[in-house]
Amino acid sequence: MLDHIRHSLDRIAAKDRTRVLRPAQMRDGGRLERDGRELLDFSSNDYLGLARHPLLAETAANYAHEFGAGSGASRLITGTSPQHEAVERHVAEFKGTETALLFASGWQANAAIIPALAKAAPSCAIFADELVHNSIHAGCRGARAETHFFAHNDMTDLERLLAEHGPGAEARLIITESVFSMDGDRADLARLNALAARYDALLYVDEAHATGVLGARGAGLTADHPGAQVVMGTFSKALGSFGAYVACSGLIRDYLVNMCAGLIFSTSPPPSVLGAMSAALELVPDMDAERAHLAALGDLMREGLAALGYDTLGSSTQIVPLVVGPERDALSLGAHLLDAGIAALPIRPPTVPKGTSRIRLALRATHSREDVERVLRAIETWERP
Repeated sequence: MLDHIRHSLDRIAAKDRTRVLRPAQMRDGGRLERDGRELLDFSSNDYLGLARHPLLAETAANYAHEFGAGSGASRLITGTSPQHEAVERHVAEFKGTETALLFASGWQANAAIIPALAKAAPSCAIFADELVHNSIHAGCRGARAETHFFAHNDMTDLERLLAEHGPGAEARLIITESVFSMDGDRADLARLNALAARYDALLYVDEAHATGVLGARGAGLTADHPGAQVVMGTFSKALGSFGAYVACSGLIRDYLVNMCAGLIFSTSPPPSVLGAMSAALELVPDMDAERAHLAALGDLMREGLAALGYDTLGSSTQIVPLVVGPERDALSLGAHLLDAGIAALPIRPPTVPKGTSRIRLALRATHSREDVERVLRAIETWERP
């Protein structure tokens, strides 16, 4: 077995795709410290700058001091506290749903919820956008259901698949992200809602990159386009801490409590995490100024990149992909930006499709217009290899 592991690593290295862990420390003002250098950080998902907000840190510390370091058990044993229930009520109010349920992480939530939903019916057909996150792909594989991937954001292709393959299944599940993590564009939720209703399908929306940033009060795009029966989101991006939620009806919550292995067999989130969640939910609805500033930075970055001749793949959010194409070009540009004191890391296959290697620029409300202009100046001086 060890020989096969070594050979696998050798094959990865031969393609120059070896992943490594590099310690970094987040700093204020959209900066981070790595290898003794302060870098302008355009790689993190801390979109509203809440990861270092004093209220989150203080509330997390207070919860740990009062309630302890750990939760002690899974939710169905002794791991459900009044604090878990309070955060879930707050999430449901924030998202405008009947109930909510907390999970350890967004990856775990998607990988666990999708198989649970699929096994509710004797036969289930899943229809997912081809660019959904790896965790959704894992959930679809775990579901062992008939799965069809429609062309990205192509509602005509989705309807064709629903018409061809939907009638043969006893249940249908449509899955999308509201904001796509690598392209920064948005799902057409209005048409997805209509198709789900027309074909009697359950609509599942991953709001990981929209929660806190988009929609009324930062409640995500489903707040502006209600209709999805299952809405997953995270606390680890714009909400600045850790963990995930699913916002849904009481019926679906009860079903997941009984049938979702990722919830049933996982230790529940600890008190300090619940404290940070609670603080973020207090802050986010009143951060319209930060959201407006973040949107303006996105527009500025896209306009600047367009002027330099770069494709940003229809991005309309705080995620701006700078597509260069070949992997070697993405690596070269990433190194060039790092030399200029900017952390904006290259994204390559298999994370993104072949031929679309890019620098994924993740904007934050703690960045300034001058920070964006600095990035654009650095990109302008890059010479392709």
